[in-house]
Amino acid sequence: MNISDLLAPEAVIPALKVQNKKLLLQELAARAALQTGLPEKRIFETLIERERLGTTGVGQGLAIPHGRMAEVPRITGVFARLEGGLDYEAVDGQPIDLVFMLLAPENAGADHLKALARVSRLLRNQQICDKLRAASSAEAIYAILTDRGSSSQAA
Repeated sequence: MNISDLLAPEAVIPALKVQNKKLLLQELAARAALQTGLPEKRIFETLIERERLGTTGVGQGLAIPHGRMAEVPRITGVFARLEGGLDYEAVDGQPIDLVFMLLAPENAGADHLKALARVSRLLRNQQICDKLRAASSAEAIYAILTDRGSSSQAA
């Protein structure tokens, strides 16, 4: 499973400015609605429900909000780089600045877990995170995230 299977170029937000977690999730839901054709409010509610179970802020400035929706046709991602850090109640207590949101169909099962693991593996690579933080455009961010020549991209 490649990141390019999960993320479209237009689903990259290179410099998102939000004041809190709720606004971040609303922006991600809005972008996901454009990708899926599903109602923004329903996507937002799915993300909020998942956050109530426990934070998706995994530490080291990273968050991977995710959820399952019966209506989602396929696993769909949205990536955002935030302008400045945001308090996200991450497990390490540190602010986040890189966010990869995933939506999966209810019946995705193992594929949903594989996608989460794939994104987590990618973002745990400090060199890739450094490149993402330094990238100058959405196109550059997308290229870093989907670089198939990198050994970190192995499925």
